[in-house]
Amino acid sequence: MLGAVFAGDRKVELRHFDDPAPGPGEVVLEIMASGMCGSDLKFYRAAPGEGAKALGLGSAEPVIAGHEPCGSVVAVGAGVNPKQAWLGQRAMVHHYHGCGACPHCSTGWAQLCDEGVKQIYGVTAHGAHARYMKCPASTLVTLRDELSFATGAAIACGTGTAWGALQRLELRADQTIAIFGQGPVGLSATQLAVAFGARVIALDVSGERLARAREFGADACIDPTSCNAVQAIRELTGGLGAHLSLDASSSSQARRQAVQCVRTWGKACFVGEGGDVTLEVSPDLLRRQVSLLGSWTFSTVGQKQCGDFIAERGIEVERLFTHRWRLEQIDEAYRGFDAQQSGKGVVLAD
Repeated sequence: MLGAVFAGDRKVELRHFDDPAPGPGEVVLEIMASGMCGSDLKFYRAAPGEGAKALGLGSAEPVIAGHEPCGSVVAVGAGVNPKQAWLGQRAMVHHYHGCGACPHCSTGWAQLCDEGVKQIYGVTAHGAHARYMKCPASTLVTLRDELSFATGAAIACGTGTAWGALQRLELRADQTIAIFGQGPVGLSATQLAVAFGARVIALDVSGERLARAREFGADACIDPTSCNAVQAIRELTGGLGAHLSLDASSSSQARRQAVQCVRTWGKACFVGEGGDVTLEVSPDLLRRQVSLLGSWTFSTVGQKQCGDFIAERGIEVERLFTHRWRLEQIDEAYRGFDAQQSGKGVVLAD
């Protein structure tokens, strides 16, 4: 089969790999949809052989990219519990694999494994930018029949990450939340928060992204380059500030504003990877009783809950995808994604 590999220096190559066969406890999925994630760009832009290695995640051997997998089970290995996986099962993949036995793994948080995460699919083990993908049956999360494979691919990382952050914040319908950054994760957070019944203030430096946030139900949109974002949020909330904020931008300034814009007793959550932030501890946090949280992706339990929420409320998650690609177009797909000329893309089976 052909699989897409990040070859370094902004190059994606289609290479030949053997079709996978499941070992004990494993399954093979026929991939129907494989999402493109902003975190892929770290590996796309890295020097040849330095992607996962530079991040301390394993060897420099090339692996098939794509960590937002969704498809159908076409092969089941020995010893797989039939309650976990079966032929024909529609499934997403939780793209982390740990020891399987520690307190974190046993509650669906393999990325927090006490022994260190063993595999990250699409990073240190073959991912989903291919026709087939092999993974442990324990990483599967069943996709409901009401949901498309493309929706499942979104939930498998970006939308699931937004869900995890909103759960950390304990969002309620009577609250106002300011969401900084309206890329795929931030826009997912906007879409989900609106479905919760919350009032959403969306922030981004891109007019196009703010327009999409408004289409997705944001009550107010702010370009922080055109005004004092914190003051604008306070004016929209009777001088109090938002109840909650979420930063999906990874911008140092946005992170600081996300803390400063919440009211006394408010909560701010950082979900964007990398970077840093500088805060005045007393006025920004302590003397306003502000809680600052970090949220890293989601558990298998959370992934299932996110899918259920979307199915039961009829949320049109597929609207997140502005571009749909075939595997043979993968180089063009990432060139556009890297240039930030497109929204979220998904690679679909023919």
